[in-house]
Amino acid sequence: MKNRKPVASFAPIEVRRFILPLTLTTIFLMVGIILDSTLVDPRNITLIVYGVAWIFITLIYDFLIAKSTVFHGSFSWFYVITIIIGLGLLNYILPPHLNEIFYLMVIFSTISMATVSGRYQAYLTLIGILAISLPNHAQNFENIKNILDTFAPFVISIVSLEAILRIKDTTQQHIHRLETINRVSSQIMLSLDTEQTMSLLTTAIQDALEADTYFIGIVKDNEIHLDLFYDDGEYFNGTRAPLDGTLSGWVIKNQKELFLHDLRKDITLDGVKNFVIGKEKTSLSWMGVPLKSVNVTGIIALGSYKPNAFDRADMELFSNLAQHVTLALSNTFQHAQVEEQARLDSLTGVYNHGYFLKRLAEQADESSNTGIPLSLIMMDIDYFKQYNDTFGHLVGDQILNTLCAAIKQHIKQTDAVGRWGGEEFIISLPGASGAQAMQVAQRIGQTMSGLRVEDMEQRTVPVPTVSQGIAVFPDEANEIYRLIDLADQRLYIAKERGRNQIEPKSDHWEKIQTEQKT
Repeated sequence: MKNRKPVASFAPIEVRRFILPLTLTTIFLMVGIILDSTLVDPRNITLIVYGVAWIFITLIYDFLIAKSTVFHGSFSWFYVITIIIGLGLLNYILPPHLNEIFYLMVIFSTISMATVSGRYQAYLTLIGILAISLPNHAQNFENIKNILDTFAPFVISIVSLEAILRIKDTTQQHIHRLETINRVSSQIMLSLDTEQTMSLLTTAIQDALEADTYFIGIVKDNEIHLDLFYDDGEYFNGTRAPLDGTLSGWVIKNQKELFLHDLRKDITLDGVKNFVIGKEKTSLSWMGVPLKSVNVTGIIALGSYKPNAFDRADMELFSNLAQHVTLALSNTFQHAQVEEQARLDSLTGVYNHGYFLKRLAEQADESSNTGIPLSLIMMDIDYFKQYNDTFGHLVGDQILNTLCAAIKQHIKQTDAVGRWGGEEFIISLPGASGAQAMQVAQRIGQTMSGLRVEDMEQRTVPVPTVSQGIAVFPDEANEIYRLIDLADQRLYIAKERGRNQIEPKSDHWEKIQTEQKT
């Protein structure tokens, strides 16, 4: 990311606007030469023809710039040759009292060439004019004054064209950066995926700003989670940084932008101390902008290992980008929340029937590919209807949530739990054997028996028991609906056996383990 991509040239109409003052001044000087020749020496037809021809060529050139981009191709070289020959010859035919006009024409033509075609053509033009006109001045190299007078316009031309080229490059770079930010920002606003948003942001930063490190941090659980973190050519996504004592934390807590052009100087920010993440390098230039919306609290930051790597224009551009990122992340998080809510049961917060089936199908595919078993537990609360009738639906809802909390205590993040319907729940355990699923089922039952539930008057009510049926994919059923059906059948066997039971019993899984060993 050290080298910026080349930027596009100005449009012809923009170039014409830049050189219009030079064009008008050149025509004015040529008119002056024509008038001088007419008034001083009417017989000097050469200068009159020269002046008219130069005005004609200047107008044609100006017209072509305004109408097309041919000046970037072969016509550009034709114009270089025209300038070299034309100004070289002017030096020989111009009266001594008009030498200043020649010097001005050299400067104007060089600046014009630099603006239109670039550094290479401008220097070639300058060298060509000097090579042709130099013999005419050779006899004047008797003292330092004459030498300075001869070379002064060429030196001034070099200084002028370098200044113009630097201004041109800076302007083009700024335009390119703005175009990049606007393009990426419009794409970001259309994205509802967080990863895609981060990818687009990476593109924008790498294309528009020079930085050794950058990151987006979102505040979660009093820490800054770096969802995107780039440092010196590597990504360290998933990194966390403390909220207290860091520059990022200061930006987030104070909700203020922070621009530090030289971190070699002492930082006088309350509570901020040196904290290095990523590689063991310290940024010497740093910019941070807070991200704040209904769904997002965080920071976007940019750093460089060089001091004074950024200026206020960079900060303004970065701040503009941060505003778009804030809105985009807020939209993606809100969209993710809506999608998550669509997956969940509204009462218990576990997966709903439809989404659980989708997750189970994915887990079954993975089980088939890896050969690792997938166990399923079908669970039902015993006598739940009578329980609702006795204690009321509010207490019943409390029991449903209590059961889900008990289940989550005993399953891994890769497992899944869903509400199958009413008081019936279903649990998938990827990688778990039947015996391991039996242990999970037993722990859930034990946890439920030890819970304390109160009604609206804070009176303790008895906690119902649960019945559970277990089945294993693919050993006992090689298709998810057969797996569900088998677990459901075993659940009803557990109920018929007296409830508060698990089917099959432990000896079933012990027998299977013995058979597998033999």
